[in-house]
Amino acid sequence: MKYKMLVLDMDDTLLSDDHKISELNKEMILKAKQKGIQVVLASGRPTSAMTNYAKELKLHEDDSYMISFNGGVISHVNTGAIYFEQKLTKEQIHELYYFSKENKTHIITYLNNEIVSESDSQYINIEQQITGLIHNKVENFTAAVTTGAIKCILLEEPDHLKKIEKKLLLAMPHLNITMSKPFFLEVAQQGIDKAASIKILAKKLDILQEEIIAIGNASNDLTMIQYAGLGIWVDNVDPSLRDKGDVIVASNNKNGVAEAIERYILN
Repeated sequence: MKYKMLVLDMDDTLLSDDHKISELNKEMILKAKQKGIQVVLASGRPTSAMTNYAKELKLHEDDSYMISFNGGVISHVNTGAIYFEQKLTKEQIHELYYFSKENKTHIITYLNNEIVSESDSQYINIEQQITGLIHNKVENFTAAVTTGAIKCILLEEPDHLKKIEKKLLLAMPHLNITMSKPFFLEVAQQGIDKAASIKILAKKLDILQEEIIAIGNASNDLTMIQYAGLGIWVDNVDPSLRDKGDVIVASNNKNGVAEAIERYILN
């Protein structure tokens, strides 16, 4: 099979634990690009927290796109033009806020390229460190959120959040709910996930489903792993997901992305 698109999750997949792209991963991605492969970053991160990595991979030099907010936005790397966007409504975000208060979790959303919350948390600090965005702590969350936003995250320690995930799936089955990290429960509009946006982008680029490779590590990657012609997990994948892909390569800290490119694109 001649593959034409390589879709890469970022955190815990392309990036090592110190949030860097290894030289070997970078080298292999550049070789894939030279073979005409459309390389697409697909992350739960906000768009602005992906741009520097895209430039590091020289994606801005090509007619390249990236998928941010777990599929909520598709944008052109070089121009920043938005090709697709789907938001939660203000009312849905308020509903999520009241749910989070009732169930004792923190909640954040993203407005004006800032993380907005009513509380402080070690997990909010992690998101701030990952994204580099300013944390705007407000007195009243619902008063601050006067428009729609791409997504919300409920944050708390993993054991508690796993229980809350089940409650939220029952309470709001009309929304897309997924875990990106054990302490991040992400919520987006109905029908929004990485696979849905890959499908939209592939149609625009005239690429078939079977011509797509996707590489990920977490629950928010599952739809794209199952959608792609070849779905690959890195070895640090959540154990409950190991049998839901086609292939497992080395971990994010051992150049799993480079291994996948060498095996399935360069050879």
